[in-house]
Amino acid sequence: MASRLYAWARWMIRRRRWVIATWIVLLTVVGGLGATLHGERTTEFTVPGVEAQQAQDLLKEKFPPAAGGVVRIVVAAPEGKTVTDPAQQQALDAVLRKAALVPGVITVSQPTSAGTVSADRTIAYSDVRFAEEASKVEQSAKDELSTVVQPLRDAGMQVELGGSAMLPESKAGGPAELVGVVLAFVILAVALGSVVAAGLPLVTALLGVAVGVLGTLFVSGFVQMTGTATVLALMIGLAVGIDYALFVISRHREQLSDPEMDWEESIARATATAGSAVVFAGATVVIALAALSITGIPFLTIMGLAGAGTVLIAVLVAISLLPAVLGVFGERMRPRRPKRKSKRKDRTAGAWGLAWARTVTRKPALVLLAGIVGLLALALPARDLRLGLPSYASQPEASTQHKSYDLLTEGFGPGFNATLITVLDTERIPQNQRQATVTQLRGALAADKNVTAVSRPVPSPSGGVVVMGVVPKSSPDAQATTDLVHRMRDQAPKIADTGGSLYVTGQTAMAIDVAGKLGEALPLFIGVIVLLALILLAIAFRSILVPLKAALGFLLSVGASLGASVWVFQQGHLNGLLNVAATGPVTSFLPVLLTGVLFGLAMDYEVFLVSRMREHYEHSKNPAEAIAQGVSSSARVIVAAALIMVAVFGGFIFNEDPIVKAIGFALAIGVFIDAFIVRMTLVPAAMALLGRRAWSMPRWLDRLLPDVDIEGARLPAAAPAEPAGHPQTDEKTPRRKTSTRV
Repeated sequence: MASRLYAWARWMIRRRRWVIATWIVLLTVVGGLGATLHGERTTEFTVPGVEAQQAQDLLKEKFPPAAGGVVRIVVAAPEGKTVTDPAQQQALDAVLRKAALVPGVITVSQPTSAGTVSADRTIAYSDVRFAEEASKVEQSAKDELSTVVQPLRDAGMQVELGGSAMLPESKAGGPAELVGVVLAFVILAVALGSVVAAGLPLVTALLGVAVGVLGTLFVSGFVQMTGTATVLALMIGLAVGIDYALFVISRHREQLSDPEMDWEESIARATATAGSAVVFAGATVVIALAALSITGIPFLTIMGLAGAGTVLIAVLVAISLLPAVLGVFGERMRPRRPKRKSKRKDRTAGAWGLAWARTVTRKPALVLLAGIVGLLALALPARDLRLGLPSYASQPEASTQHKSYDLLTEGFGPGFNATLITVLDTERIPQNQRQATVTQLRGALAADKNVTAVSRPVPSPSGGVVVMGVVPKSSPDAQATTDLVHRMRDQAPKIADTGGSLYVTGQTAMAIDVAGKLGEALPLFIGVIVLLALILLAIAFRSILVPLKAALGFLLSVGASLGASVWVFQQGHLNGLLNVAATGPVTSFLPVLLTGVLFGLAMDYEVFLVSRMREHYEHSKNPAEAIAQGVSSSARVIVAAALIMVAVFGGFIFNEDPIVKAIGFALAIGVFIDAFIVRMTLVPAAMALLGRRAWSMPRWLDRLLPDVDIEGARLPAAAPAEPAGHPQTDEKTPRRKTSTRV
C-alpha cells in the first residue's frame, strides 16, 4: 500500500493545479445538485415491521383521516380566568374557524364539545388534523397556524403548539459548533507550530465535508432521510477530515525538519506512511458505519451510509487534494529553524511523550489494573440503560413544544402526553359480535391499574377499523408506560379468537418498539464490529495479540461512554451545565451508532500509534524501545487529533436538538476516554507486558493474510533535496527561502 501511495502522491504533486481544480469543480457540481434537487427530510424514526408501524400502515389504508399528522393547539387562560369564559371562548372559536381554512387541514376539534378542557377549566386543547402524515405536513402550513393563533396571545392567553406534526428537524451550524471549529484551529496551530499549516487541515476538511453533506442532501431527493443523518455526516466528516489532514501534515513537517529532505519527496513519503494509516483507519470507519445496515432499520442504515460516504470523501481528500495543496506551498511548509541551537528545545519535541511512555511501562500491570477498574466504574451506570426516543419534554425549555408538554401535563396529568392508540381491525369479526368485542376490550383497558381514561371508540367510515385512545397515569418515558403497552398487547390473543386483530400505536408505542428492535440488534452489531477489528488489525500488524488487545480496549471505551451517557441523560447529572431540558431514556439508536462510530475512531488511534511502534520495532527489534519511541513520535499528533475531535463533537453538545446533543456528548466523551485512557495509557502498558509476543503470528496465518505495509518499510531511500532553482516538477515550484518558512 505504501509504495502505491508514494507513486500516487508524486503524480498528484506534479498535476496539483488539475487536482485542485477537479475538487473545486466537484464541489460546485455536487453543491448545485444538493441545493436544487434535495428532498424533504423526515423527523420521524420509524421501523417497518414493528407493531406500531403496522398499525399506522393499517390506518393509512383503511382509515386515512386517523393517520394524518396533528398540530395540537394548547391554550391556557389568563390569571383568574377560564378558557370557557364568554370572551375567551369567543376568541378561541374565531381562531379555530380560521385554523380550519389552513391548506391541508381536514378537521379541527372543538374543546368544549370534544371534552378536551381541564377539570379546573384553565387549560384546553384543539387537535388540528391534516390529510398528510406528520412528516409530510408542509412547514408553510405550520407557520400559518402560528400566525392564526396570534390573536389569542394578544388577548392575554398562553398558546403553545404540540402534536405529532410539530417534531423539529435536526439542524447544525450554530455558534456552539463554530466554537468547536475555532478550538480545533487553535489546537492545530499549537500542534503544528504554524498558523498557515494549521489552516490547511481546516480548509481541506471543510471542502470534503461540503462535498459529503451536499451529496447527502442530493441523495435525500431519492430516499427518505432524517435530518439527523445530515448532522451526523457533518459531525463525523469534519472531525475525521481535520484529523486525517493533521496526520499527513504533521508527518510531512516532521520529515522537513531534516534540512536534507526534499519537500516533494517528503510529501510523497508522508502520504505513503501517514496516508497508508489514513486509508486503513478510514476504511475501518467506513465499514463500521456501513455495517449499521445489518440492523435492518432503514433510518439507521441511511445515517450510517451518509456518515460513511462523508468519511470516504475525507480519506480521498487526505491522499489527493492535500498532497496537491502541500505541493503548492512547497518549501514554505518547512519548519523554521531556530537561530540558536538549544539542547533543551531539541529535546522538547518528543520529551513528554517519551517520559509518559516510560512512566506507564515502568509498572504496566498496575497501570492496566487501575485503568480497567476505572473504566468499569464509569461503565456501571450502563447497567440501568433504558432506550427510547425523546419526547417533547426533552426539547429546549423555551420551545413551544416543551411548553405545550408542560401545559398538558399540568392540565390533564403526566400520562396525557403518553396517550396510546389502540387500533382494532374488525373486518373478520362477525357483524353481530363486533360491538361486544369492542365494549369488552374497552372495559379491559379501562380496568388496568395504570390507565386514567379510555376514549370512546371511533369507527372508520367502512366500520372495519375501530380506534380508541388510552391515557396512562405515567409519563411517556416511564417504565410503567412501557409495561402498560405490553399488557395492552397481551389482549391481542383474545381478540384473535374472535377473528380480529389488535395493534397498539402512537408516538410512545413507536418509541418503545424502535428501542426494542435496536436493543435486539445491538449484540449482533457489536459481535460483527469486534470480529471486524480482529481481522483488520491482524492484517495491519501481522499479530494476533495486538488485535485482541485493541478489541478489548474498544469494548471498555464503549461501555464507559455509554455509562457516562446514562449518568447524564437518564439519571440527570450535569443537566444544568449541559442544558438538558429533562431526563429520560437514552436515545434508542445511540448505543448502536456510538459503537459503529467509536469503533472506527478508536481504530484510527490504534493504527497511528501501533504502526509507529511497529515501524521502530522493524528497525530495532527491541520491544521496549519500540514502545517508547512509538509513543514519543506519535503522542503529540494523537493528543492533538483527539482534542480536535473532542472539540468538534463537544460543540454539538449545546445543540438544541436532544438527539444531536446526546450523540455529541457520547462521541466526545468516548473519544476522550479511548484516546487518553485506552490508547495512550493502557495500550503501551499492555504492549510492555506482551513484549516480543505482541508481534508474533502463526506462520500458516501469516501466509494467508495480505501484506499491506502501512509502515512504509519497502519505500525507496529518501532522495536528498534538490539545489534551489532546480526544475523538480513540470510546474513552477517555490524556491527554498528561509524567510518564507512556517
